[in-house]
Amino acid sequence: MTDAYPVSVSDPGDGLAPPHPLRVVLIEDSLLLREGLVRLFAEAGYVTAGAYGDADDIVRRVADARADVAILDVRLPPSFRDEGIRAALRLRAESPEVAVLVLSQYVEGVYARELLASGEGGVGYLLKDRVTSLDEFTQAVRRVVDRGTVLDPLVVRQLLAARADPMSALTPRERDVLEVMAEGRSNTTIATLLHIGVGAVEKNVTAIFQKLGLEESASDHRRVLAVLAYLQHG
Repeated sequence: MTDAYPVSVSDPGDGLAPPHPLRVVLIEDSLLLREGLVRLFAEAGYVTAGAYGDADDIVRRVADARADVAILDVRLPPSFRDEGIRAALRLRAESPEVAVLVLSQYVEGVYARELLASGEGGVGYLLKDRVTSLDEFTQAVRRVVDRGTVLDPLVVRQLLAARADPMSALTPRERDVLEVMAEGRSNTTIATLLHIGVGAVEKNVTAIFQKLGLEESASDHRRVLAVLAYLQHG
């Protein structure tokens, strides 16, 4: 096994196979990759019960498809930011019986930690560019369905490295807010620039303070400390 292959963090062993062909719901905005994966699953004996280019209404789609596993990209329409990973988290919360495999070009450390936070299996996070064996990939799908946990080694490294870096605990949206905050913008201006509500900005700012360990004090002072942390992080 090369370093590019996934790490099976948790493997249930020789569990009983499902009484029906494994049913997959695929969420991938690239048409070529989506169609290629559908063919791969067919060759592996899996049934693609749904293939979509966005994560809209993911819980209902998975339920209607009677899916065993949902495979999602991280960045999907409409904003191509974190729609896929948020959908994966929603599935984990609302349909825990469905396995979730994130297949992405990016390591989103914060969300990877959230996916694994429950300590339960049935989850995986693989990087597209590092999948070097189709057999290994289809086996990874099977392992998460059998309630194992499969992670790319790079994901594991980032999760371990992040423990000492509080800035890494920020979500992509919180980092965006902090970046604009570093320009000296008010919450109202941040809301306008990021096309979100002022209430959402305030919620993100509060989360930033908490994650950076900034104690309750004058709000402006904490804003300065948060910006300094951002600039020092580089």
